Order: sequence, then C-alpha cells, then structure tokens
Amino acid sequence: MLITDSQVHIWEVDRPDRPWPKPLRNQPQLPDGFSAERMLAAMDEAGVDRAVIVPPTWVGENNATALEAAERYPARFAVMGRFDPLAPGRRRSLETWLNEPRMLGIRMTFRVAPYSTWLDGDTLYDFWADCQELGIPVMVLVSGILPKLRPVAERFPGLKLIVDHMGCDLASPDGAFAQIDHLLGLAKFENVSVKTSSAPCFSVEPYPHRDIYPHLRRIYDAFGPRRMMWGADLTRLRGSYTDCLRHFQEGLDFLGEEDKEWVLGKSLAALLNWPES
Repeated sequence: MLITDSQVHIWEVDRPDRPWPKPLRNQPQLPDGFSAERMLAAMDEAGVDRAVIVPPTWVGENNATALEAAERYPARFAVMGRFDPLAPGRRRSLETWLNEPRMLGIRMTFRVAPYSTWLDGDTLYDFWADCQELGIPVMVLVSGILPKLRPVAERFPGLKLIVDHMGCDLASPDGAFAQIDHLLGLAKFENVSVKTSSAPCFSVEPYPHRDIYPHLRRIYDAFGPRRMMWGADLTRLRGSYTDCLRHFQEGLDFLGEEDKEWVLGKSLAALLNWPES
C-alpha cells in the first residue's frame, strides 16, 4: 500500500528575495521554517511514502519553494498551489496551470474575511467555471462557512472540490465538528470529496481519539472511502506523525483493508491525477 499525505506545509523564512506579503494573514506555525528535507525525514520515520505540499498562507501566492521541493524529490512530493482568482490574467494562468511539473491543482483559503466574502454571489463564477472547464481540482479551506460551498458544488458539477480538514473549526477542538451536518449534506454532490487532515487536532482525548470516532464514521458513511483522503498537516499536529497515521491504519474499525487503501492513498491518486506508479 502506497501511503500519501494529503497536506503538508514546507516553507522558508521571510527573506528579501522571497518576501512574505504584509500584513501577514496569520503567523507561521514554526519560527524557523520547515524544509523539504525535514519533512522527508518525518515521512520516512512515520512510514509515509508521498505527500502533497500545500504552501502555507503566510507565504502568499508564492509556490516557488513547494515546486522546487517537488522538482528535487519528484517521487515524494507534488503541489496544490496557491492562486489569486481575482488577479489580472487569471484565465491565461489557469490555462497553463497543470503544465507546471508536479502541479496537481489549486488550494484556496476562504475561512476569514475578506476571502470568505469571495464565496458570495458570482464573485468567483469565472474562476470556478474555468477550473471546471480545464479540469483543475480545488482544495478549499471553508472552516466555519461550509454552507457557502454548497451553491458552488451544485452549480459546477464537473468541478472537483476537496474540503480541507473536514470543514472543522481550526480554533476550537471542543466545537470542531459544529458544522458536520453541512459537510455531510455535500456528500450528495459526487464532485465533492473530503480531506480527513488534522484529525487529532479536533480531538480533546489522546490517541486513539475516541471522541471523534462517531464523526469520522458519519463522514465515512456519507462520502465512502473513495472520496476520503487521509492527511496529517504535520506542522500543526497534536501528537506524533506515526500515531496520526496509525489512527487510520488501526484505530477505526469501520475501515476494511480495501477502504484503507483508498483513504490512505488511492483516492488522492485518482482525484488529483497523481498515479501511484
């Protein structure tokens, strides 16, 4: 079984030739950066074969560090890049987006203003339509605003949408799954999948995180294993990388062996067109 992590961050410190946008959208998870080599060491220790690099919000729309890592280690990394959907020349950029080696799609962050307002009305109609036409998958961080995603899923049935972190509230483990019914309501749309990334962060109990077991079971029942993707989000993870993986390998008795193959790698390979061989 090839194990693929659906979300890791790597980044360099802010520097003059590759500056971060100011003011920062949020603070970096670690002050000294997190290199590709450091990530690989953690993956090797935990038994993770591949990972999708998602550039963190604090670097802005700069995907250079992520793409350089994927170029150095093409068997281990691919990228879901950041993108400004309102930038001039957006359509031209999208037309060649997937021509970039190791680029699998786009990751959008909507959970805070002003970005959350972009899901209102037709602000991003052309962006969604272009991604649908061009076959570009989009990961979406919509914590706290899950209902806003439903019209997009309904209006663009050919657009691959992947909900990050199960739509959970990143700031409140106690109420992390407050919008789970809205997430489950998206399961009726075949173009919507879900990342179970950061699952331990939404638990208030130690491994094996029995308090979130019912939520994970409901997600499995609604979406099925072929629309679920395991991920760790290591740089914000509570507990060890090994336990995060072991949680899905051993801690969820509703996952059969074939289910695990899909959730731990095959779903992502199929949905993001990153073949396992």
